[in-house]
Amino acid sequence: MLLLFGQYKGTVKKSGFVWVNPFYSKKKVSLRIRNFETGSSTKPETKNKEGVVTQPKTRSAGKPSKVNDRDGNPIEISAVVVWKVVDTAEALFEVDDFENFVEVQSEAALRGLATRYPYDSRDDEQSLRGSTDEICDRLRDDIQDRLEKAGVQVLEARISHLAYAPEIAAAMLQRQQASAVVAARTKIVDGAVGMVEMALEHLKRDNIVELDAGQRAALVSNLLVVLCSDRHTQPVVQTGA
Repeated sequence: MLLLFGQYKGTVKKSGFVWVNPFYSKKKVSLRIRNFETGSSTKPETKNKEGVVTQPKTRSAGKPSKVNDRDGNPIEISAVVVWKVVDTAEALFEVDDFENFVEVQSEAALRGLATRYPYDSRDDEQSLRGSTDEICDRLRDDIQDRLEKAGVQVLEARISHLAYAPEIAAAMLQRQQASAVVAARTKIVDGAVGMVEMALEHLKRDNIVELDAGQRAALVSNLLVVLCSDRHTQPVVQTGA
């Protein structure tokens, strides 16, 4: 980026030798694609009096953010954001530190998104866990809206960590297991009732045996016990009259 006494004059994006006004001052802004994980912190590089870098720029590992979802359940969530600078003038003049601006606004957008959706849903409603693609697209759009003024383009935003907070993780796991057991039992019962109905119709259609009301009730009861039991049944053979 080229400046003339503090006034923006243009940006050189091509490589090679370029002749410019000797009074121009130059500031380098990388246009390469960058990425970071929310919850991480950055330490700037330090230089001594001679301008020699004594400690390079470092970034800590991302730490999940703790926030309540739409239902009030505490969850831990973090995301990876891929971005690049597309307008160097806006990146340098519209905000104080565009890299820090990207990190802070991405964290704020992620927290705002998490409060608008439930962690999990038992119906067709969108949720953080069940609608990954839709949630990531919405997160990218939310971050892009916040970074539009900084000359930054968000290429991708993906949730990298999503879990219940430790204090309720055990209780939520039990609830998920109970829901799974109920759903499985419901499917088993539906299938068992259909099989019993088919067996009775087959016996009646082919005139295999005539059953009175009591015998039909006993047959239905025995078949349902066998089909719905979670353990192998032990048959009892009657040898007497």
